[in-house]
Amino acid sequence: MQSSYIELSYWQLAVAAALVLANGLISISLNLALEKQLLIASLRMTVQLLLVGLILQWVFALASWYLVISIMLVMTVVAGISAVGRGPNRYRGMQVNSIASVWISSWLVTSVALLAVVQVEPWYRPQYAIPLLGMILGNSLNGISLAMDRFLSELMLRRNQVDALLAMGATSWEAARQPVQDAVRAGMIPTINVMMVAGIVSLPGMMTGQLLAGVEPVQAIKYQIVIMFLIASSTALGAVGAVALSFRCLFSKRHQFVHEAINTRS
Repeated sequence: MQSSYIELSYWQLAVAAALVLANGLISISLNLALEKQLLIASLRMTVQLLLVGLILQWVFALASWYLVISIMLVMTVVAGISAVGRGPNRYRGMQVNSIASVWISSWLVTSVALLAVVQVEPWYRPQYAIPLLGMILGNSLNGISLAMDRFLSELMLRRNQVDALLAMGATSWEAARQPVQDAVRAGMIPTINVMMVAGIVSLPGMMTGQLLAGVEPVQAIKYQIVIMFLIASSTALGAVGAVALSFRCLFSKRHQFVHEAINTRS
């Protein structure tokens, strides 16, 4: 199959954007009050992606390792901050723990992908390093966000039970084991669900993009399988890491649940 793709003009982008007007009409007709958010989200997404496209075009042309690392660092920090911006419960140091979890899990898995799986030469080739990390980060931050939110919610919901177990001589781990298990499970389930239906119900994004670019279907499928395994691994590592760091912040060395450290936003 000849590698080719159809270039899109800005006029064609405008035609696609017009389809979003249907969402606005639905919001107005049902009084959902989402039309303003939809407009802002659409404009923000468009501007962000166009800017990223210009930056990546420049980075791809230079192919400098320090530029690639710098972009990867920015992506990681933003992902870590975004992971804690959704849930109602917070604790001091949560953002740092989130960034650390995202950083360690995504960079470890991306390193394995670049050095051992794809075997890119040199390892910092931007057309491989940046998209791979981006896909892994996007899914990892969702898993970490779900895991941390579920862990804090479960602890507050089971506060009396946790305190009772600690009062009866249980260790911090014994008292918090069920919330930990529920949190890690919550972080991993979405990825498992996607893996279950990949190829039958949905064609994942990377595979679809490669097919549109003219890559042979078998090669596109191989890359997508690799990506799904990388995402599953990074999500699991990130969820476990985030919950473990949260656990250390919320339970003292004397096996006390520091529930007052959790702040609930209205």
